Amino acid sequence: MRFKRYTKKQAKEIVENKNVAKYFNTYIEYTPAFKIRAVSQYLKKCMSQKEIFEKAGFDLAIFNKKKRSYLMYNWVQVFKAKGLAGLKNNGRGKIKNNLSIRPKIKIHESMTNEEKIKRLKLEVQYLKKENDFLVKLRAMQTE
Repeated sequence: MRFKRYTKKQAKEIVENKNVAKYFNTYIEYTPAFKIRAVSQYLKKCMSQKEIFEKAGFDLAIFNKKKRSYLMYNWVQVFKAKGLAGLKNNGRGKIKNNLSIRPKIKIHESMTNEEKIKRLKLEVQYLKKENDFLVKLRAMQTE
């Protein structure tokens, strides 16, 4: 996969932006506060991705629609999986390695009772996290 390299002018704008925690040649790490604010505004449907990045002082020529969509999708997935703590934790690629997703194993007649219990425990764990997410989301909407 080929990563976009930014021009010197673009790199300077990125580094000077208060919402950027770190900048490398092809990678931008955003501040946790910006990610939390962006996800909150996006989930409340009060702002579009374009408006969020524009208000944050990013050049929309650098952050095209595809890039903004990709970032917002990832941040929302992290929020759904890990809550606010996931957005506060800066770390590249952690969502792919530690994402708690719905268990894909179905209960079959051929499974032992221990396997069925393990599967059901995983499902309960997932549903608890999903409920916690919905509670946090409702709390954000009432603020």
